Amino acid sequence: MKNILIFASLFVFVSSCKTMKPDEISASANVGNASQTLQINNPIIKDKYTGDPAALVYKDKVYLYAGHDEAPNDFNFYKMNEWLVYSSSDMVNWQEHPVPLKVTDFSWAKSDAWAAQVIERNGKFYWYLTVSHGTIDGKAIGVAVSDSPIGPFKDALGKAIITNDMTKETKIDWDDIDPTVMIDDDGQAYLFWGNTVCHYAKLKENMVELDGPIQTIDLPNFTEAPWIHKHKNWYYLSYAYQFPEKIAYAMSKSINGPWEFKGILNEIAGNSNTNHQSIIEFKGVPYFIYHNGSIQPNGGSFRRSVCVDRLHYNEDGTMKRVIMTTEGIQK
Repeated sequence: MKNILIFASLFVFVSSCKTMKPDEISASANVGNASQTLQINNPIIKDKYTGDPAALVYKDKVYLYAGHDEAPNDFNFYKMNEWLVYSSSDMVNWQEHPVPLKVTDFSWAKSDAWAAQVIERNGKFYWYLTVSHGTIDGKAIGVAVSDSPIGPFKDALGKAIITNDMTKETKIDWDDIDPTVMIDDDGQAYLFWGNTVCHYAKLKENMVELDGPIQTIDLPNFTEAPWIHKHKNWYYLSYAYQFPEKIAYAMSKSINGPWEFKGILNEIAGNSNTNHQSIIEFKGVPYFIYHNGSIQPNGGSFRRSVCVDRLHYNEDGTMKRVIMTTEGIQK
């Protein structure tokens, strides 16, 4: 009888698996043994490899900007020539727009469409991005501008705003990467960036020139990928921590610090050595946007995919550790 029961149970389980759609997961609810069908929404882009996400909330949409991972399956490093843009009104359905910006749009740059972020000011959209400089050794940060969040964008300055020779704290030539920008409540804009050393500086109102000296922030195990945001009365500086990378964060009552380290926010993102986050609030709901290497068989550290999950704050302002899911955001 025991064997018959086991066989019957296996038959029911296999039969139910055969009828389940590949893009859905059947999950039991906690109340009343009811069940609901959840869509598999992570990663959010499945037809291209996308990495280093940054999101902008503008009017009634979220605009997602990402680098395009184009490395062949047998090539184990980054190959990135352009950035992509998508938009969504519900964080579930994403519309792809024409390629808005390429490395070749910068006459002074030679390669590497690395991490970037777009911010709006006075009806114009400023895109801060990482490339390899054509004549100054090392990585550099440029700025593009557009009248629309989906572009097209063009070089706003005709040269880099940050070059490797402007920062001397480390001898590596890739320490000037991963820009993130915030406009504070008083209208002052700030640019943060860095690898192994976290740098920041004020920006002039024109958004394409520094307005004062470059400063550094001492953060435990800072690797790269700073992201600056504000929630209620707290400023948050999250960043890639150690390697392979987790995301950790610090908090402050001022954008100029002092910063208090709060610990890990996101664990190592599956099948990817890097971890790069974007934190936004859309229609009153906080979201955590990141990448992993989840598209198989060839996804990985150099062929990444953007995902989205919920972010939660505690009553004291600290952030709860992010739970990365296959289901992602549901309608």
